[in-house]
Amino acid sequence: MVLFHSMSTVSIWTIITVILLIWFGTGRQPFVTVRMFLQSMLSSKKYLLVFAGMLAILLLNKHELKLEQWISVSYDLTPVVTGWEGSWVVWLQTALHSDILTLVCAFFYLVVFQSVMIASVGIYTYHQNLKLFYAFCVALLLNYFIAVPFYLFVPVNEVWFAHSDVKFLMLDAFPAFEQQYRALSGINNCFPSLHTSISVTMAVLAGRSGIRKWAAFTWINAIIIIFSIFYLGIHWFTDMVAGLVLGTAAAAIGLKIGAGESALRSKSRN
Repeated sequence: MVLFHSMSTVSIWTIITVILLIWFGTGRQPFVTVRMFLQSMLSSKKYLLVFAGMLAILLLNKHELKLEQWISVSYDLTPVVTGWEGSWVVWLQTALHSDILTLVCAFFYLVVFQSVMIASVGIYTYHQNLKLFYAFCVALLLNYFIAVPFYLFVPVNEVWFAHSDVKFLMLDAFPAFEQQYRALSGINNCFPSLHTSISVTMAVLAGRSGIRKWAAFTWINAIIIIFSIFYLGIHWFTDMVAGLVLGTAAAAIGLKIGAGESALRSKSRN
């Protein structure tokens, strides 16, 4: 069963999911959150600069493949980094394969992952939780800033590409993935897994938000994302472990910086 016919379909699902998640996390209709977000950008230069910095690193990641082509690394470290893992992903796909599970995993990988990122900004802004807003932006910056050099100089191919018995199940839900999405996700950009690291980062930060249902959802999302990267045939276990370390460390550093920024803001008000 095909769920995504094009990137436009992914975008439409993302917009719908972001609206629902903001409603879920704030209890208010999303236009209130959008208004508060715009007001925060207009009233605080620091808020605007931190948000702009986060967008800048996302833009860098978008063009990482062009930089990779320019550097032109010719070696392949897949056997060195993941050679010990064997064919356990083949067993996983064979034992658990179902059309419904494939659609759910693809939906979380392509839509919910990025929707939680966008919704996090809105939810923390709505609750005026500047500590978590700054922590989220800084942590996201760190995730990409640390991962991109690995993508450039530690090329590790996706599991399905390196292992002939592993199926790339994403194509069942999004047949045009290679033509329309691949430009955003290099086939040898596996180590570390950013889907793992960012999902864990978002869950750790949400756990500090005091919004129990949002914290619970982000942890469920992280668990499903981690399962999905294996089930869909994309990432290795090694990628996931590296992503866990990166995501946890980025969240810890982000929280520390966010707490400092929040304290400075409180002092300036007094």
